[in-house]
Formats: sequence, C-alpha cells, structure tokens
Amino acid sequence: MITHLVFFRLKDTSPEGLARTRGVLLDMEGKIPDLLELEAGINVIPQGRAYDIALVTKFPTREALDAYQVHPEHQKVLAYMKEALREPSVSVDYESEPKDL
Repeated sequence: MITHLVFFRLKDTSPEGLARTRGVLLDMEGKIPDLLELEAGINVIPQGRAYDIALVTKFPTREALDAYQVHPEHQKVLAYMKEALREPSVSVDYESEPKDL
C-alpha cells in the first residue's frame, strides 16, 4: 500500500476558505479508481512551522498513485490549489503493508 501525504499553506485561511479547500479535496472521493482512502484535515494548532491543511490518500500500488496523479478529477483539484496556495505544497509518499484488523 502507498500512502500519499500532502501539506498545504493557503492564501485564504479564514474558516470559510479552509472549509472550501477541504471540500474541494474531499470531492475526489469515489471518483478516482483505486483511491482506497481519502482524508483532509484542517490544522487545529496554528504555529509558525504548521501547515493549514493535510491531505492523506492511500492506494494499493505505486501504479495506482501514478494514475491518480493524471486523473481528470485530480487535475481539477490541482488547478484549484494552484490559485489557493501561498507557497508550494510538500508531500511524502511511503509504502507499507496493509494492516489486518
């Protein structure tokens, strides 16, 4: 399993702006094949090194993550984020074994 984390600093950090951006991120749910998990959270502890929103997505394979990157729904989000960001985002991608529950 591949976990893809992205952290964003936004131009509009008003409650409405943060909620709008979170909604744009969450709108990908159910629209992209092999996007197993999708979570977007607004930071609740503002500090100098903090980011405003975190995106957590999970995919079964690296190939599924690659397909997500070029999917039209993700491209719409990228276009929105290009205008919403006050600086480049940062990301981490890591591989892990699925947990048996």
